[in-house]
Amino acid sequence: MSAPGEPMSPADESRVIEMAWEDRTPFEAIAALYGLSESRVITLMRSALKPRAFRNWRQRVAGRATKHEALRNPAISRGYCKTQYKVRAK
Repeated sequence: MSAPGEPMSPADESRVIEMAWEDRTPFEAIAALYGLSESRVITLMRSALKPRAFRNWRQRVAGRATKHEALRNPAISRGYCKTQYKVRAK
């Protein structure tokens, strides 16, 4: 992870984009790990994605209570789906 004030590495930027797309990862988790506020994540997504992909993401995020900890159901304590990181046979 980059220190505050330093540009993000491509790997960190990629991970932030991945976390922003995940339905169950709240913006607060991104802020805790990378120090980016919701508005900075939106700015990053706008610059990193193609216009249509950005519009799709914004539309998707706008209706998600799970993207904001204050709106989440308290029973949801994990930041990802149980099967999201399932090990696949090769």
